[in-house]
Amino acid sequence: MTHRTDATMVWVHDENGSGLHADGAARVSVLDHGFTVADGVFETLKVERGMVFALQRHLSRLRRSIAAIGLPEPDLSAIESAVEATVAANTTYIGDHARLRITYTGGLGPLGSDRLRGVPTWVVAVAPTRPWPATAILHTVAWPLNERGPLVGIKSTSYAENVMALADAHAHGADEALWLNTRGELCEGSGSNIFVVTSGRVFTPELRSGCLGGITRELLLEWCTISEVALTKADLIAADEVFITSSTRDVQPVSVVDGRKLPAPGPMTTTVQAEFAHRAGLEPNP
Repeated sequence: MTHRTDATMVWVHDENGSGLHADGAARVSVLDHGFTVADGVFETLKVERGMVFALQRHLSRLRRSIAAIGLPEPDLSAIESAVEATVAANTTYIGDHARLRITYTGGLGPLGSDRLRGVPTWVVAVAPTRPWPATAILHTVAWPLNERGPLVGIKSTSYAENVMALADAHAHGADEALWLNTRGELCEGSGSNIFVVTSGRVFTPELRSGCLGGITRELLLEWCTISEVALTKADLIAADEVFITSSTRDVQPVSVVDGRKLPAPGPMTTTVQAEFAHRAGLEPNP
């Protein structure tokens, strides 16, 4: 999918202050550690008709990621207020469907890995987006994801590996990349969690596989009967249905995995889609 990345107003917080700026005037220093060494974390949220979905869950995960990589404690109330102000300032621009991103970095730093421990930088930006296609095509990349790495479970801005994986998927005619871990277990997509359906039961890789604990994944585990287990490539090949999830795509059926066609949506995927849509529609902050 192609998305615009500009926004009318962007919230920037750094050593110079905190507030909304016109997108062309918003600035972050070239010496910011988020730019020089990708020393930061982020969250991507769905905005529908001006409502930000699951904001509190995303803020909680943001705090966990910040603590895990050792950045200064965030002022979540300030970030929440900035999210509300940014959405309000861009209501006309973003329309009914939008993607909102919160980026949080170590702030100014040297041209190396040491931190200055100064004021962190955080940015809130929002841009319109189109709904995802009805189905997805997956391609398993050739290199594994390291389930023992220090960034496992952290939504880090160190995303070059994800970018490379998605580019590889596109080169193979797919929409999304799929990773196995170093043990050969099914792990995650470049920007999604994966679920397989076998004999009417739904399974998803357990967190020890190295996958990110996605917010949509978290909600489905609460709302539906889904088992977290260790899955292999053989389980993927044998699956009757496959679907992927993320904060902007919700539940997306998979029509092809590595050239193998699947029903999309299959009956169980349809049930999960309907349950998620129903429960998400009841409360914007579930």
